[in-house]
Amino acid sequence: MRLVLMLLAVPLLSLAGCSRAADGPTVELKGRTYTVEIADELHEQARGLMFRRELAPDHGMLFVYEAAERQAYWMRNCHIPLDIMYFDAAGRFINAHYNAPPCNAAQCPSYPSSAPAKYVLELGGGVGKALGIEPGDALTLPR
Repeated sequence: MRLVLMLLAVPLLSLAGCSRAADGPTVELKGRTYTVEIADELHEQARGLMFRRELAPDHGMLFVYEAAERQAYWMRNCHIPLDIMYFDAAGRFINAHYNAPPCNAAQCPSYPSSAPAKYVLELGGGVGKALGIEPGDALTLPR
């Protein structure tokens, strides 16, 4: 009986592995791959990662704007620190704010881009900084 259960479990485990691989869109930065939620609509961008209690180290959110403009993010109603990274229209790194702390106050500090940005990638606090990205490094976007 035990052998039968083990034989049945093997195909199920392999199916579980396959479904995990199709987690969602991904981006690549400095040779690392991150599964991202895409925020390309105003209501998604306004909410961002607010109210989240956790974020896996290999997950994040990619904000996509119609045109490159100066961007500024804040951490209002966020419960976890985040790395906020700005990229230009070509997907080249501009600047970042690492470990931006959660804020539940009425007035929260703003974390701006230093140049017009079309893409903003948010990862868990410290994840982006550990990559050692420099201005000009490329973000590979989802297809």
